[in-house]
Amino acid sequence: MSNKRKLNIIGIALASLFFSACAVPYLGRKTEIKTVPESYTNSKDTLNTAKKTWKDFFKDPNLSALIDSALTKNQELNIILQEVNISKNEIRAKKGEYLPSLNIGVGGGIDKSARYTRNGAVDATTDIMPGKAFPDPLPDLMLAAHVTWEVDIWKKLRNAKKSAVFRYLSTIEGKNFMVTHLISEIANSYYELLALDNQLNILRQNIQIQQNALEIVKLEKISAKVTELAVRKFEAEVLKNQSRQFYILQKITETENRINFLVGRFPQPVARNSENFTNLVPDSIHTGIPTQLLENRPDIRQAEKQLAASKIDVKVAKANFYPSLNIIGGIGAQAFNPQFLFTLPESMLFYLAGELVAPLVNRNGIKAKYYSANSRQIQAVYNYERTVLNAYIEVANQISNIKNLQQSFDLKTKQVEALTQSIEISTGLFKSARADYMEVLMTQRDALDSRFELVETKMQQMHAMVNVYAALGGGWK
Repeated sequence: MSNKRKLNIIGIALASLFFSACAVPYLGRKTEIKTVPESYTNSKDTLNTAKKTWKDFFKDPNLSALIDSALTKNQELNIILQEVNISKNEIRAKKGEYLPSLNIGVGGGIDKSARYTRNGAVDATTDIMPGKAFPDPLPDLMLAAHVTWEVDIWKKLRNAKKSAVFRYLSTIEGKNFMVTHLISEIANSYYELLALDNQLNILRQNIQIQQNALEIVKLEKISAKVTELAVRKFEAEVLKNQSRQFYILQKITETENRINFLVGRFPQPVARNSENFTNLVPDSIHTGIPTQLLENRPDIRQAEKQLAASKIDVKVAKANFYPSLNIIGGIGAQAFNPQFLFTLPESMLFYLAGELVAPLVNRNGIKAKYYSANSRQIQAVYNYERTVLNAYIEVANQISNIKNLQQSFDLKTKQVEALTQSIEISTGLFKSARADYMEVLMTQRDALDSRFELVETKMQQMHAMVNVYAALGGGWK
């Protein structure tokens, strides 16, 4: 076989290996994104409460002051802001990767070859110029600029930068979601604090009523209308409710400190006005249409950006199968004596080289990264669908919750009115010996429980108002 034929065969083999290195395995994957229903309750109203800023939505000045302080001092939010800065710096790093890298350096060294070696023998018999022997040992001084550049012919590096941009945008949306969550958590804790204040006030009023009833029972015992048992029963009821005060006081302390933690400050009293809490009317809520969730909900927007980044990551992983073109070059001056270092062109050095490299042996590692990138993309699709579904269900649940709580509150208000009147009735009947002392006692218990439940229902109403505002994507704008 002739040498020319052998070279042709070797060339064909190398070409087949080169193109096989560029082959990319096909991965079938489903990336269809589900659409949301057209409405929540067959309403076509596009007016959306999420468009309101939190300052317009929350009218209580004490609550507004807490939220405003938390948005600058909350530690968790500030940690997330630093995550945003880290992601921003990743963009700068990725951008630098597809630009040429230029380095300038100064170097020096010394070399001594053994006399009875090839290099040593040549140096010993060589003159730099007539009458001037080769230096021994030999200094080496160099001043040079070196450049390396991977030519981004498959857009691998530019796509990596684009992916970093989407991840940076997703961290911003994550910060916005944190703001929404922080505002709703402070508002819910604030309304819980108002409810606890009202329950404590109700309990103290009830203790006063029971103490008055206890005095009546003691007088009835003196006149032999009741026994010592009735006195002890009423006395035990008073003591039970006096003890119950301290559980509420502990809850107030814990709720205040929860708010203080969210605001980023050490424990201190939380300014508030708890009067007329049960008369608070939740703001009217306009839910708009479900497609507005895609624009208003930061967690959906975050999932969307992560999905976009994962798609680009697949392109980056795919580009690893293709050959990469690297160019290196440099220019400078080199001499064994400083006085010759800038003697041009004798001391000048330069080099330029390029290489086209395709992966052959390490394809399993590249395949693994490519498969992982595809799996992460599919994960991002499911995460996006799950986030949209969760957002819709959250809004639907809160809409139903608001409606049911309003009906429950109306009925409980009537219940409280009836039981409050029954206290006076039962006390009057007891004085006239037409009712048993246990009837008076049970009536007072029922009245207290109903007033507690009324306050609890009002708190749940205010929580539902806050939660639906957050579920619609309000608060971060």
